[in-house]
Amino acid sequence: MTVWVDADACPVAIKEILFKAADRTQTPTRLLANHSMRVPPSRYIHFTQVSAGFDVADNEIVRRVQANDLVITQDIPLAKEVIDKGAIALSPRGELFSKENIGARLNMRDFYDTMRASGVQTSGPAALSAADKQQFANQLDRYLQQHRK
Repeated sequence: MTVWVDADACPVAIKEILFKAADRTQTPTRLLANHSMRVPPSRYIHFTQVSAGFDVADNEIVRRVQANDLVITQDIPLAKEVIDKGAIALSPRGELFSKENIGARLNMRDFYDTMRASGVQTSGPAALSAADKQQFANQLDRYLQQHRK
């Protein structure tokens, strides 16, 4: 099992939680982004810089992900694609995406996109809170415990 991270928009605090979990549980963790970033030296943490372009990192994650892998992303279409491949998707706020809830999330995303395209001002997501970080850490730990070899 591998943890894949859509690292372009992943908050630093969430990456720190992932780095600690990777070393603690000896879980391969692969970050993909189209810009350079630093990761701590670890045999379990790997960074791949992909070429610039829309959804290049997302497409690479979809290409590489396997059933039962965990993908960290806030990108709803990416979450849908990895779920379709049998993987699990978890948002940086600790929301677990599943076959049961991804359709509704896609519909809501599309609704807001339509509103913004028609000129309606919508607020962006709230800042990542301590409760969000704790929720993420709890979901991550739960998943890693359930999928240990």
